Amino acid sequence: MPGTLEVVILAAGQGTRMKSDLPKVLHLLGGKPLLSHVISTAANLAPERIHVVYGHGGERVRAALVDAPVHWVEQAERLGTGHAVAQAMPGVGHDATVLVLYGDVPLVPAATLASLCEQAARDRLALLTVELANPKGYGRILRNDAGEVTAIVEEKDASDVQRQVREVNTGILAVPGYLLAGWLGRLRNDNAQREYYLTDIVALAVADGVGVQAFAAANEDDVLGVNDKLQLAHLERVLQRRQAEVLMREGLTLADPARFDLRGTLDIGRDVMVDVGVVMEGRVRLADGVRVGANCYLRDVEIGPGTEVRPMSVLEEARIGSECHIGPFARIRPGTVLAPHAHVGNFVELKNAQVGEGSKINHLSYVGDTTMGRDVNIGAGTITCNYDGANKHRTVIGDRVFVGSDTQLVAPVTVHDDATIGAGSTITREAPAGQLTLSRSPQKSIAGWKRPVKKPKSAG
Repeated sequence: MPGTLEVVILAAGQGTRMKSDLPKVLHLLGGKPLLSHVISTAANLAPERIHVVYGHGGERVRAALVDAPVHWVEQAERLGTGHAVAQAMPGVGHDATVLVLYGDVPLVPAATLASLCEQAARDRLALLTVELANPKGYGRILRNDAGEVTAIVEEKDASDVQRQVREVNTGILAVPGYLLAGWLGRLRNDNAQREYYLTDIVALAVADGVGVQAFAAANEDDVLGVNDKLQLAHLERVLQRRQAEVLMREGLTLADPARFDLRGTLDIGRDVMVDVGVVMEGRVRLADGVRVGANCYLRDVEIGPGTEVRPMSVLEEARIGSECHIGPFARIRPGTVLAPHAHVGNFVELKNAQVGEGSKINHLSYVGDTTMGRDVNIGAGTITCNYDGANKHRTVIGDRVFVGSDTQLVAPVTVHDDATIGAGSTITREAPAGQLTLSRSPQKSIAGWKRPVKKPKSAG
């Protein structure tokens, strides 16, 4: 009886119906390549090895998944699924159970595959099937009068009667390695496609008296593959709905689960609310009572308890403290850290900025490469001029500073505690603590000045 598990993932297809230069298995589902989903599921089964058979665009596939814990196997010529599996067999132990998966079938539950492998470990051929209302394009499962599986026939080779069968082959199977190796050596390519079909091992198993166990998938979406952009879009919504349902069971309030996209992981506290059109990527952590408004984008962010992110805001690689207010229309760029009770308002951009507790930047400002103390008030239109054309420089703002509107702080520069900067100033040197600092040209009025007027258009 086979003791270990080895997984073979077939990922050599060209994917011509995708109409893309990108290899099919690298198209994204939920923010990561199709093949990554399959590898992750396989890894959950704790196999001895995972073998990925690649072909079309192979170097791009390997480069995109360079850190994947797999053994790469090249299929130089695409001569069918049987030929593809055969390329991996020199690295597969004959005493193992072999599970065959497909790099473009991303949503098969690990529990379903585990059941399949349990049957194969009893010296059987275990197949995963599914009943489809419209089975066009799929290989049909043929059974005898006793209901036993006798063969799989591909649609191109099927008779009119056989094409009426609705139970189809998913291609996913598990089988003892020693049996698989023998059957692969007996495959023939005398069919319409002149290919070596892996499915032909079913007839060989029957001929050899080996039991064939077919399992019907519980859900059609579990076993759907991706052949074109329509199918990719369908599975995207399936995945997003499933993720949303898991999160809602954990307590997340979603205004509309059909308008929520998670392309990574989301950790939530209690009483978290997310409005429509929100996209989250990477790892996002939302503490108790966080509210995220409509059409926000969050990537690799951590948000503290009671914070509100108002609509149309973008937050990336940032840490936000408790009871903060962000947006609407705010952009928080990488490296930014907000202390509790900070306010970042509309059309404010922060980059690599540390903002102290209770500080406010409410309107139309850019604050980059800045260390800011607590209870600072930044007026509308303030800019930290942190880049000299070659290097970035830092601005330091102390506690309880008030910066008037339309001010430029030219880094490197320090504004000390309790300083006040007059509106419309350009600050290039230290602003002393507790003093008013400003730079303005004298205001003057010119009597008798006439505003220019347009010249009248000439006739004709």
